[in-house]
Amino acid sequence: MQIQNNLQMIRQQIEQCCADAKRDKSTVKLLAVSKTKSAQEVFVAYQAGQTAFGENYVQEGIEKILYFENQQVFLEWHFIGPLQSNKTRLVAEHFDWMQTLDRIKIADRLNAQRPAHKAPLNVLIQINISNEENKSGIMPDEMLALAKHIQNLPHLRLRGLMAIPEMSHDCDMQIRSFSMMNELFQQLKVQIPKEQIDTLSMGMSDDMPNAIKCGSTMVRIGTAIFGKRN
Repeated sequence: MQIQNNLQMIRQQIEQCCADAKRDKSTVKLLAVSKTKSAQEVFVAYQAGQTAFGENYVQEGIEKILYFENQQVFLEWHFIGPLQSNKTRLVAEHFDWMQTLDRIKIADRLNAQRPAHKAPLNVLIQINISNEENKSGIMPDEMLALAKHIQNLPHLRLRGLMAIPEMSHDCDMQIRSFSMMNELFQQLKVQIPKEQIDTLSMGMSDDMPNAIKCGSTMVRIGTAIFGKRN
């Protein structure tokens, strides 16, 4: 029951954030971050109407994907962690989305390893918007070159951008980072007009209101749905 109640509360919060930002609630998608959580907990969320889930660890994510496929339950799975080149095949073969793309080499491998019978893998370019040394993602001025490269890969579909800004409780700092991301997102739409650029993945439990205020179309929520990580 707790997961169901939490989901209901998060959806109400999203609706309120959208109302405050004068946006339609249908323009923001909820991604439930299920890393370290069991397939049974994911199933409870699914029963409460949640169908899109994010995983940070390749092997753990695939175990859940296969579990649900065996149950004939087909969910939408997003890979949202850093990806090493020796794990690209697993992501290409099993996931629907890859949100943390930041290298041409990884893009090429995902494209080559995506099974031909599957729809193209939806990808987001990860931007290191706070310029943090130890964080994945590319610098904003590298975005266009990577986007144009992805455009030429038939088994990938570029859908937009994602970011994990530096953790801060400073409201102005949050808004600054999110606004910069939205500017890049609008630039990408103009510069890559033939692609379906429709996803700006930013905002988590602590900074969701400001992310939505600044144009996020997908928020990634874990702890507020499932409780503390195992």
